[in-house]
Amino acid sequence: MAAKSKARTIIVRMVSTAQTGYFYATQRLRLGPRLAAVKYDPRVKSRVLFVESKKTAKK
Repeated sequence: MAAKSKARTIIVRMVSTAQTGYFYATQRLRLGPRLAAVKYDPRVKSRVLFVESKKTAKK
């Protein structure tokens, strides 16, 4: 029986650096670099830097 392989992509959470708690969920390659992007945060009505954080499980 062969071992189960891991997925090529993973889902990550992009969290706003404006500390609003707003986030985007996106996919990236498992072996790729960590993501950072400038995107729109509707809570501050402005474009801000979003950085990757660990995806947390729902409670």
